[in-house]
Amino acid sequence: RGGDGSQKEVIYLEWEELMQLYEYPFGENHCGIAAVRDVFCFQCFTGLRYSDVAKLKKEDVNLSAGYFTTVTKKTVDSLKIELNKYSRAILEKYADVPLKRGLALPVISNAKMNEYLKTIGEMVGINAPQRVVYFKGANRFEEVHPKWELLTTHCGRRTFVVNALMLGIPGEVIMSWTGHKDYKAMRPYIKIVDTLKASEMEKFNK
Repeated sequence: RGGDGSQKEVIYLEWEELMQLYEYPFGENHCGIAAVRDVFCFQCFTGLRYSDVAKLKKEDVNLSAGYFTTVTKKTVDSLKIELNKYSRAILEKYADVPLKRGLALPVISNAKMNEYLKTIGEMVGINAPQRVVYFKGANRFEEVHPKWELLTTHCGRRTFVVNALMLGIPGEVIMSWTGHKDYKAMRPYIKIVDTLKASEMEKFNK
């Protein structure tokens, strides 16, 4: 099936879906789930991979100066990432909470987080139909899933890039935050944004 990483689509949250998730009022009975939501939203607002958010420590964060630093696991590059009001609010929420190994956020294992994200997505109602194309050998398969079924930690970084491009932030600035080395890696995102812009312009014709 298409939810196993073999799909060709870039799965991401649109801004409205991200806000729906960020603002969802989980009750006191769901504080574990709310923490998973917070970590995922932090990825969506900073572009961090799971491996990098999982090792972000309180000492890496400078709230008064409005940024944090990280050495990315994948490229061993040191990045300075400025905070926006959303990423700042998430860090502030956990600033005085003692977490294991001095971590900045309550990160659980990637597998568990992916499991919870699907539950959270369904609870919040992120169920826009998402077409997925995948291949087994030479055979091409196409399926439609509600978006929550396809949510994984990978979607956080993708959500950040697509929404940053939609906001008109230049590609080279986004790359300085994400650590992408060249435009080749950005191409799938730029293609999505071009398609979205065309459909938005089409609204004038209705």
